[in-house]
Amino acid sequence: MSRTDTRVGRVEARPTPGRSRPYWTTRRRDQLTGYLFIAPQLLGSVVFVILPLLLVVWYSLHEWNVLADTFDFVGTDNYTALADDPNLGPVLRATGLFSVGLVVFNLGLALLLAVLLNQKLRGTIVFRTLFFSPVVVSLVAWTIVWGFLLEDNGGLNGLLDTIGVDGPNWLRGEGTAMVSVIVVQVFKNVGLNMVLFLAALQGVPAELYEAAEVDGASRMRQFWRITVPLISPTILLTSIITVVGSLQVFAQIAVLTQGGPGTSTTVLVYYLYQQAFQFHHFGYGATLSIVLFAIVLVLTLLQWQMRKRWVFHES
Repeated sequence: MSRTDTRVGRVEARPTPGRSRPYWTTRRRDQLTGYLFIAPQLLGSVVFVILPLLLVVWYSLHEWNVLADTFDFVGTDNYTALADDPNLGPVLRATGLFSVGLVVFNLGLALLLAVLLNQKLRGTIVFRTLFFSPVVVSLVAWTIVWGFLLEDNGGLNGLLDTIGVDGPNWLRGEGTAMVSVIVVQVFKNVGLNMVLFLAALQGVPAELYEAAEVDGASRMRQFWRITVPLISPTILLTSIITVVGSLQVFAQIAVLTQGGPGTSTTVLVYYLYQQAFQFHHFGYGATLSIVLFAIVLVLTLLQWQMRKRWVFHES
């Protein structure tokens, strides 16, 4: 049965009486296809992100001693223990110092290198490859090599000795250990941010610089008034990546300083590892991991909200 719709000039099919509409319509088949495409990612997020987060919260409410095979519910005792932990303050200060130093030097050096390599000069491709190559090197191998270089009788002090300078014990000095770890991490990952900045710089229209030169704007004024606003979305991206990465550093501390001297380089992730896997306080270690998660979440949300004030194209 069908009828003619004279208002729009088309024929609309009507379902046959007594015959049910098929379940697998085109729309439902398309929806099923979409769900199947996102199923692997969704399953991975549930198994490797959401479920571990829920388990960490559950473990933080217990005291788990694997040596004695006990798993006792202690409620919020692990959270109240945070206030009584004398090491938590120095650990948070070391974490903040490392994060600030890494973010400032990494982003600053990456932007400087990107600006220099964006010039139309010979040999820039070689330098781009040179600065980016540490990114693809194994983190542990990179850290071990730097550990040999920064030893008291290592390569760096040997180089300084040739010019008559007595170098310090870089990884065992109170004032040099944190600086050494920051420098190692900056040189490891500065190439990634450099490439991101370089891609952003190459997307800035050259006509804007030409118009600014006609108006008599200096190179520095062009940089702050044209370059920085136009690459601000990339600055936001790199800052979020670098901040989150700085709060998750572990291998460099474990290989280079083991948190010493004292607690001067004991960042939160390494302190979490010590509590959980060296002292077997798994409940307290889970509590520290929640503190770390909260810090990362707050800083990320703060950066995301502040984007409205300085990121170009944002209202």
